[in-house]
Amino acid sequence: MSLTYTAGSLVAARGREWVVLPESAPDMLVLRPLGGSEDEIAAVFPAFEDVRHAEFAAPSPADLGDQRAAGLLRTALRIGFRSGAGPFRSLASIAVEPRAYQLVPLLMALRQRTVRLLISDDVGIGKTVEAGLIAKELLAQGEATKLAVLCSPALAEQWQGELREKFGIDAELVLASTVSRLERGLELGQSLFDKHQFTIISTDFIKSTRHREDFVRHCPDLVIVDEAHSCVAADDATQSAASSSTNQLRYELLRRISADADRHLLLLTATPHSGKESAFRNLLGLVRPELATLNLEVPAERAKLAEYFVARKRADVRTYLTKEDGLTDDSLAERTAFPSDRWTKDEPYKLTPAYRALLDDAIAYARDRVQAAGEQGKREARVAWWSVIALLRSMVSSPAAAAQTLKTRSESAAARTAQEADVLGAPVAADSADNDRLEGMDVAPGAAESEEAGARLLELSQRAAQLVGPAEDAKLKALTRHLKGLIADGYHPIVFCRYIPTAEYLAEQLDGKLGKKTKIAAVTGTLSPQQRLERIEQLAAESAEEAGDPAVRRVLIATDCLSEGVNLQHHFDAVVHYDLAWNPTRHDQREGRVDRYGQKRDQVRVITMFGEDNGIDGKVLEVLFTKHRQIKKDLGISVSVPDETASGVTDAVVEWLLLHGRQGSQESLFELDGHQESFERIEREWSSAAEREKTSQSKYAQRTIHPEEVAREVAAVRAALGGADEVRGFTLEALRDLDALVRTASFGGRDSSGDFTAQVGGTPAGLRDALAATIGGRLVEEDREIPFRTTPAIARGEAALVRTDPAIGAIASYVLDSALDANTLGPRPARRCGVVTTDAVTIRTTLLLVRYRFHLTLPSRTGERQVVAEDARLLAYEGMPSRARWLDDDSAAALLAARASANTHEQLARNQITRALDGLPDLSAHLTEYGKTLAAELDASHRRVRKANEEIVRGLKVVPQEPADVLGVYVYVPQQPVSTVTGAEA
Repeated sequence: MSLTYTAGSLVAARGREWVVLPESAPDMLVLRPLGGSEDEIAAVFPAFEDVRHAEFAAPSPADLGDQRAAGLLRTALRIGFRSGAGPFRSLASIAVEPRAYQLVPLLMALRQRTVRLLISDDVGIGKTVEAGLIAKELLAQGEATKLAVLCSPALAEQWQGELREKFGIDAELVLASTVSRLERGLELGQSLFDKHQFTIISTDFIKSTRHREDFVRHCPDLVIVDEAHSCVAADDATQSAASSSTNQLRYELLRRISADADRHLLLLTATPHSGKESAFRNLLGLVRPELATLNLEVPAERAKLAEYFVARKRADVRTYLTKEDGLTDDSLAERTAFPSDRWTKDEPYKLTPAYRALLDDAIAYARDRVQAAGEQGKREARVAWWSVIALLRSMVSSPAAAAQTLKTRSESAAARTAQEADVLGAPVAADSADNDRLEGMDVAPGAAESEEAGARLLELSQRAAQLVGPAEDAKLKALTRHLKGLIADGYHPIVFCRYIPTAEYLAEQLDGKLGKKTKIAAVTGTLSPQQRLERIEQLAAESAEEAGDPAVRRVLIATDCLSEGVNLQHHFDAVVHYDLAWNPTRHDQREGRVDRYGQKRDQVRVITMFGEDNGIDGKVLEVLFTKHRQIKKDLGISVSVPDETASGVTDAVVEWLLLHGRQGSQESLFELDGHQESFERIEREWSSAAEREKTSQSKYAQRTIHPEEVAREVAAVRAALGGADEVRGFTLEALRDLDALVRTASFGGRDSSGDFTAQVGGTPAGLRDALAATIGGRLVEEDREIPFRTTPAIARGEAALVRTDPAIGAIASYVLDSALDANTLGPRPARRCGVVTTDAVTIRTTLLLVRYRFHLTLPSRTGERQVVAEDARLLAYEGMPSRARWLDDDSAAALLAARASANTHEQLARNQITRALDGLPDLSAHLTEYGKTLAAELDASHRRVRKANEEIVRGLKVVPQEPADVLGVYVYVPQQPVSTVTGAEA
């Protein structure tokens, strides 16, 4: 029995019109409301309900709009599309407008039968968005059915939010803290990964052998690995035993996963090399085994790697699709809103006499302890060494951290061997560049090793506790001064500390000291990852409530539990390093949370505090940070400092401090006897790593996808879905027409750069209800200003001026619905008809807004998929319908900008539009032929994007559904015709 209704055809049922979807059967129709969303899909049974063929009704000549009606209706229609007909099935259904450069990994992926990519773009460029685009596209096309994201526990909630909010993928968190609950809901013999289609798995989860084996057996067909460099180990022995063991465990897991040649695998990391060639090779081997043995000095083999590897820095994408990229013009040029530069300053402070005396006594104790332990044996020496480092680091951090450390047992004291002491002591005393080792590292370390030392340490602890407050803590006093300066200049700073007691101490001491209108909060490792995000959002919300007051500021005190993964650019624009890290890479990580895509400040401020007379900070700054900054200045890139290099420097600093004390450490470390050769070696190794990193930028530059190819696809997407300028203009006009109070001046103390605000209290109730569901009921009910941003990177309570933003969708839906329903009460910005007298034409010209539907057959690895997609086009002709002279697409689109140069008499307008509507049957042949041309172009576009994958394009079909829907008819009448026309054409 054949289907009565073909996919894509229109039917009338339940008092409205519907589009028939391919999933329909003879006895059950699967329908989507005409102009509706996927959420409104319904099943209708023709045997029990009245279903009949329907045709889209022609416009009414009695419902005329003004000169803007066509443009508003067209944009409203295109914003509503959630199933574009182009080769990118997902772009119409995601809540983010990707940058053009972010389409490069997607284009690379679509040219592979099984997607294998190593995405190594710089911090802040948007690797999460790039991976999300690929995942959403593979799922939309049926190339993948399930998804797993493997990431650190601290990033799990953020990944969940990104996938849900931007890509509509609702993933289940599989963490050490949730797995028991999830397993209780399983049936006998069922796996977590069978039950849950989309999962986000923490690296803690796979530490269990049982869970690891279950994941391998039931692994989804699409896996994303975040911070992939932490899942491979170098072949040398430079890593600590604990780190190497963890990395080896993860590497073995990924090796088994990647062994399935049909599994899609995306590896994400901003640091694929880190100066370790063997680790980089192991990473490439996970993508494809043959990549691990390529000779990357040979251009042909680098070209092979380029098919699977993309690595770009900010400078590569700050401006894109320009003539410098080989394009003929800059019409598609895209400039990405990265801050232009960081304003950095090192701010010294000097200890008060009481604090200086305490530190001198602590150094003396440390010297005695190290000397005594050295005589007792190797294990005792290493325990003492890590205890001393913990003591000194806490001492220069804050009185609170010092007091806590002095009365806490050293972690390394439980060690049975010297090697075990290093494993226990190093993580809490040093600053690893490994992001995966940040969690739990902000606890104040212990310094007590034995009962004998207890009394002396207790006395030092009591003295430290008496030094709290600005009177004796010069570092705190200096911080207060720096924060007041930043606040006065309009900044919202985040202060990074090393230890939890220091962060809590600062939050307490600063409360009320920075002005009544400054909100302060602290976030440390005592909170779960989710609680940290909630604390930040709460701080932002509190300050947002008083956003109308330019004096309101927010200050966040945080440990390094926030220095990786959590994006802070929406709420903060300055960084203060209260505690100097012992690895410059940690500072890069901290600053990278704020200085990234979406930061509204053009210049991010960074202040690095250091004690110039504590014997430690000055030397660490001199040796590590000065060199790090010089490399970045010379080469234009930031080179990660290997943990071994940083540890070598700081060990030398501490050794010298113990030997000579604070006063003896004023000369340059490079001039110290016994250390000069060591520092020269470190200098050579670091410079060599920097040169290798610089070389890799050109060696591994992405050249597989030429910018011209990206430009062609971007142009096609914008033609079908619209660009940012169109969306902004539409939103402004629609809100004004709907009686919203719109302000386009700058607000919040910042240059708006195209941003504006709107109060929607005076708009129709239907629009207010729709906006309340997307922006927030309180904002709408209290008629507050809603910021509309030109960047898709927005904070809560704001709307992005992109077509996929829910608030923009709500406005477009209201405009479209009110245009189609002439009985809508209140203002109706768009109408389906219009007559404009204008000097933009010299002969009567008619513009049609036509909606086309296509039935697509899309082959995939899992079989064919049947899809109904929509497209909206502008077609224009001169003269009468029976003798129409059709204009090209650019000329048709140009009519949207035509403005009335004279008033049009009401009766003349009615006559003109009636004549145009009566002539629609004469145009049907051309509209049908145009639809076939569109279908051929779409077919070619699908094949072009997948040109390297013949298997995927075999069987592809694009069939236009007839007849097309004429949504709008607009007649442009010349004010003073200069061409001679017949009376019938005039």
